[in-house]
Amino acid sequence: MEDSVNPVVVGVDGTDNAMRAARWAAGVAHKLGAPLHIVHARPFPGHNPSDVIAAVRACEMSAQQERASAILDAAGRAVHDDHPDLRITTAHVSEAVDRLLVDLSQHARLVVLGCDDLSVAEAVLIGSTTVAVAANSMCPVVAWRGEATAPTGQPIVVGVNDDDPSRVAITSAFELADRFAVNIVAVHAWSTRRSVGDVTLPFMIDWNAVHADQREHLVNALAPWTLQYPEVDVQYVVDQDKPSRALLHHSEGAQLVVIGSRGRGPLAGAVLGSTGLNLLHHSSIPTMICQSMRARGDIPFERQSRERAQG
Repeated sequence: MEDSVNPVVVGVDGTDNAMRAARWAAGVAHKLGAPLHIVHARPFPGHNPSDVIAAVRACEMSAQQERASAILDAAGRAVHDDHPDLRITTAHVSEAVDRLLVDLSQHARLVVLGCDDLSVAEAVLIGSTTVAVAANSMCPVVAWRGEATAPTGQPIVVGVNDDDPSRVAITSAFELADRFAVNIVAVHAWSTRRSVGDVTLPFMIDWNAVHADQREHLVNALAPWTLQYPEVDVQYVVDQDKPSRALLHHSEGAQLVVIGSRGRGPLAGAVLGSTGLNLLHHSSIPTMICQSMRARGDIPFERQSRERAQG
């Protein structure tokens, strides 16, 4: 029986990468007790910095439009073979894929898409479907990459700090870890950089005490979730490093890394920040990006978590 009518939404474009992302999304939907909605739409137009790029993209769009039915049928068959009891719907929409997925995110459990393979500079200057959707989605977005076509027994890594997007990411990570029956690796990165005018000498600082204080802070910050999900084991990691580098390092051997995004705005690359963009570019496993509650309102993960706590 399905727990929720809110579907897991996945975008497909006929590539092998998108097909594997669809199969992974189906595995997640099965674990969550949610239906799967597979969609195909016009390719993301990007910023079209030149007439040549615009012409090439126009040709790509035309070719994919003609193959839309075949793409959806192939994805539907692959998913059905993996999960014959999963409720699956498909749709071909003429709207641009980034706008479609953002629209669907208003009622989705999460949105999944195969992550574009491009650099941070390209994401900002040229544009990216993944970045555009992640920056504006009303629910968590998973940029899929790697080899896994279903959830595994490996842990889920989540980035933790004190802001609102991080709390949304923590909620989503614990919900998934509970459903997947896996552990959480909670990573808090901290810096030794000091404010201008602070003359405290580095050799006078007790770094062991600072590290212990940071770990205690991390444990206390996660206490509401560890109480709510007592069967989810948590590994607490504090790392004196940049957040993106710490998360990439500790995601080795994990199946998913979850981070918060600062909010919505017109420049998607700037909204995601350096941590989000670096993970989208360098991570070898799926990356989930969660918007702040103020930016996008309540989402099914949070709503269901509160109901469980109250029940």
